[in-house]
Amino acid sequence: MSRKPLLAEGKAPRTACAHVLLRAGTVEKTGEALGAAALAKRVGWAAALVSGMAANLLAAHWNATDVNALASGVDGEGRAMPSKAWMALRRLGWTVAPAEGLRVSDRIVRMAQEQAGRTLRAVKWRADLTTGVLQTWPAEPGRRTPPEWDAVREAVPGGRHLPSSVITARTRQIAAFIHRQGLLPADVFELEATPQSARMLLLSACDRQQATIARGDDPGQALLRLQLPTRPDPRCYRDWTWVACPLTLPPTTPPDALLHLPTLHVRHGALRADLAYTHAVPKAQRTGHTVALGVDWGLNTLLSAGTVRVNDSGQITALGSGGSFRAAGVLAKQHRLRRESERLHAKFDHYQRLIAHRVEHPLAGKLEALGREMRHVSRRRSNLNDALAWSAARWAVDQAIAAGATVIYIEDLRSMEARGMGRTLNTRLSQQVRGQIVDRMRHLAVEVGMAVVAVPARGTSRYCPRCLVPLRHRKAPDRPTAPGWKWALCPNADCGWQGDRDTGAWQRIAARGLTHQVKTVTDRTTGEMVIHNVVDPLEAAAVVAPATTQTHRGDRTKIGPTRHRTTRPAPRRRRAPSPTRPTGQVGQRPEGHAHTGWRWLPRAAHRHQGVTTISTPGTGQHRPRGAALGAGFHLHAHASPPQWARPTSDTSSRRIAQLIRNVGVG
Repeated sequence: MSRKPLLAEGKAPRTACAHVLLRAGTVEKTGEALGAAALAKRVGWAAALVSGMAANLLAAHWNATDVNALASGVDGEGRAMPSKAWMALRRLGWTVAPAEGLRVSDRIVRMAQEQAGRTLRAVKWRADLTTGVLQTWPAEPGRRTPPEWDAVREAVPGGRHLPSSVITARTRQIAAFIHRQGLLPADVFELEATPQSARMLLLSACDRQQATIARGDDPGQALLRLQLPTRPDPRCYRDWTWVACPLTLPPTTPPDALLHLPTLHVRHGALRADLAYTHAVPKAQRTGHTVALGVDWGLNTLLSAGTVRVNDSGQITALGSGGSFRAAGVLAKQHRLRRESERLHAKFDHYQRLIAHRVEHPLAGKLEALGREMRHVSRRRSNLNDALAWSAARWAVDQAIAAGATVIYIEDLRSMEARGMGRTLNTRLSQQVRGQIVDRMRHLAVEVGMAVVAVPARGTSRYCPRCLVPLRHRKAPDRPTAPGWKWALCPNADCGWQGDRDTGAWQRIAARGLTHQVKTVTDRTTGEMVIHNVVDPLEAAAVVAPATTQTHRGDRTKIGPTRHRTTRPAPRRRRAPSPTRPTGQVGQRPEGHAHTGWRWLPRAAHRHQGVTTISTPGTGQHRPRGAALGAGFHLHAHASPPQWARPTSDTSSRRIAQLIRNVGVG
């Protein structure tokens, strides 16, 4: 099977991954049916053999000399190194064999070499980063001076555009090593121990003699065939048999996609397959965009987004008032789970110090129970973060599709470090899942040929989107003298713009991205698009002009007394009886509009609260709006609908009343 799809003009290949659960298998020679547990056991035996050989390879070549030789790109004879890791290791003569008395095929050895080779290739970047930080070690590791920052960025490959948080994290790791050992490490191989080898089967390193995959008659089904051992210590080739495993593909897998051999691993007792597939998608363009969606990050209001358009003359105008994705309840639950995890870890470490590796200690049972609870809370946090990332990314991409945008500009906050805002707020800012949201946003946007570009975040909330004058931030629009951060006012008398701080930020982000299109670059390794620097002449043109269509209202000056209203209003139309249904194919007068708000809580609020529900926050300072006991995830994540339509030229109440009279009711 070809691993490359046929591409038409304007198309690009896209490789994605689908997670599939393997529930059964059949031994082809005997027809024996294997359940999920038996199949997972056999895959676990094969993964243990591969993991053991990969660990031996890593231990033998975990040094700077071998890693540099592998990353050099050429072998000892000057020939180009193969792209596949297992072939590169064989070119260098790095071989491995199973334990004495065990018999495995050459494809099992390939998987071990592929796994070890990928790990050794990945450590090259960390080795260069560690070397650059060590060569420019600052006098005060916790606070670098501007010249020291320039020096470390020059010493690190690609350091000019590297987030400062990456350098800071590596500096803290080295400082911790110095605190323990009393001296600087020589390189990353002294700083980090030999990594453990994961128990998994990289079937992509095999050929048809070890594994095959093919679609069935149903496009949602596929058949995976692979050789698995019948015992944990196979002694001969007869201990390996072919097993056929049917796969049910998720609906997100296109029916015309090319399937690749998956990666198998056992997780929580279940056998899972990470199935890669390739299909054709519209090609995303770096330049030539006229409608763009700007996305701004927040804390309780996780995302604020809106669309701007640039016309032929270069003028940029906003389309509508934008929208927001609020996840205060979900983030509050995330914060509580983090505090619970920290408490469990502290208690676990305390019990470990008391036990001191004594198996018969009375606290050994409690220590094991704490370990299970820690893993349980960790899974809950991971699932919640994953659901939040997918929901926020889906909302942002849907906003762009509804507005007809061809690009999404999002501010790059990889270098943001939360400090100086209190312990609780700093922690909440650091625990946000911005990286996961951006990754999933790129995953969803590429399906429709939409580009996702990261732009510099400096000054997006500080300057006015219309005149680029520094804004004054206040607590609320009706409190112009109270210091705050939510409401922004432009002090320029000729401008006078005011609005929500996040609204001005997304307008600035989108305008900056449109004016800096020519500065968009694509990373060759990851394929991500980014704008690294802000150019002053282009930034001067990144202003959002006011909408040309204004809302006109009639004169509503009060010229007489207010009309008296009775204290006993007429009953709502829903309470009044409906008229008799007339004969014939005609309509019936509606009984009124149903209230869209929640007048009562869902049934989950009145049942026992399980571990997957989201409860009402406690009595602390942070109480997000809309959080209800048992309401679940989706009632804690509030997304405003898209508002991209331009306002009509006449929206006065008199015009609306005239339209209602013309149309009529009933």
